[in-house]
Amino acid sequence: MATTTRRGLAIGILLFASFMDLLDVTIVQVALPSIGADLGASEAQLEWIVSGYMLAFAVALITGGRLGDLFGRRRIFLIGIAGFTVASGVAAAAWSGEALVVTRIAQGLFAALMVPQLLASVQALFSPRERAPMYGLIGGVSGLAAVLGPVLGGWLIDADLWGLGWRTVFLINIPVGIAIFILAARFVPDTRSERPMRLDLVGVALLSAIVLAFMVPLVEGQSLGWPAWLWIPVAFGAVLLVVFIAYSRRRMRRDGSALLPMPLFADRGFSAGIVTQAAFQGSLNAFTLPFIIYLQVGLGFDALTAGLNLLAFSLGALVGTGIVIPLVARLGKVLVTAGAVLLGAGLLWVFAVVVATGADFTGWAAVWPMLLSGVGLALVVIPLVDVALATVPVADAGAASGAYSTFQQLGAAAGVAVSTTVFFTVVGEDWSREHLLTALQASVWVAVAGFAIAALASLFLPGRAQVQAHLDEAKRLAEADIEPVPAGAGAPSARPA
Repeated sequence: MATTTRRGLAIGILLFASFMDLLDVTIVQVALPSIGADLGASEAQLEWIVSGYMLAFAVALITGGRLGDLFGRRRIFLIGIAGFTVASGVAAAAWSGEALVVTRIAQGLFAALMVPQLLASVQALFSPRERAPMYGLIGGVSGLAAVLGPVLGGWLIDADLWGLGWRTVFLINIPVGIAIFILAARFVPDTRSERPMRLDLVGVALLSAIVLAFMVPLVEGQSLGWPAWLWIPVAFGAVLLVVFIAYSRRRMRRDGSALLPMPLFADRGFSAGIVTQAAFQGSLNAFTLPFIIYLQVGLGFDALTAGLNLLAFSLGALVGTGIVIPLVARLGKVLVTAGAVLLGAGLLWVFAVVVATGADFTGWAAVWPMLLSGVGLALVVIPLVDVALATVPVADAGAASGAYSTFQQLGAAAGVAVSTTVFFTVVGEDWSREHLLTALQASVWVAVAGFAIAALASLFLPGRAQVQAHLDEAKRLAEADIEPVPAGAGAPSARPA
């Protein structure tokens, strides 16, 4: 095995690429009003600029991980970071809304090649006993991206470097991406799985078709005037969903390589966790984008000031993280339920402040409800995966986590699509502050309804005793330095020296 310093450097390089991906999601939301004004992008195109990235990432994420297992993680990572960097350059040069949508989808696909290699490399380079600090570092960097994204995006747009405006939020990826590529080629070892799962390209095609069948009518419906024929792709998507489930079950019985692990969905705790995760992520994104649009278009905030309004939310999440971690084993799903309720209450409080202050609203006025919402975020995010996987065999945690990540991104994209469709439908042709406030109210209720669904679904998560047993088993395996072996796999080989 490589030295600790060399392994740490490799993980640091991969982690920075993951940080760039996380940053790219939040940074674009702050830039969206500027993008729309400069490119003359339609409302539907603005939705696709955000949700297209998330959807492409979601449907390709598991396949990206398997490609790394099969052909070498460094090789697939280098393809991913190179493609992401080139796509960022094309996005910065976008001449229309359509062009930017296409490049954002390309960015999402290439991100799905590079991001999974981080956790896979942690598992390949570190023994079970050594991984906990690495996972903690990854979580910390994710929180940092949430804090810096809106602020950095706002600063880049307001700085208007070289007169490029919003284009700098994509241009910044180019030098960073080139540096990561060079460092990864030199310092990241090309590990691969000893028991790689086969690719499920048919499953990817079916899932992509299902997502598009539901999302295209939702996003494009308003601009098309909601014609009756929009129900045709929705019905087609429902049929494809049945086909996808049947196909996946058959493939799981044959060789266990289906895109999504269908047998795990029979586990009530796992399925409840999937619903909780998707609803929570969707609700979070359902609020953020309309709020940013209201601040910039309705109140005339510059991009940096609008981004700073989300800072208290991110800081609340960081503070909440330290509080929550020791409580996971003792409180379990109670934390998740409480977090979803706090998030809903916090957003209603934020909106109440926005209404009360009217045109005089400032970020300071909403600091306390934003902090409360951030703490609620930590209450959901920190325990959710451990709680939801409490009844899933430890050896199947990898497949289950992949499914969670997929539904996390699908939920986020759906939340953006539903909320912004409602927002733009209410706005119509009247973009006055008062009318934008009414549209924001509608989006807030979409988010609150989603948090209510997440809270309700969390009640069906595994109980405290099951969570404690799950954590104890994971700890026992880690302390014994034992690698969990999925059902049907052979005995693990000795780790390379």
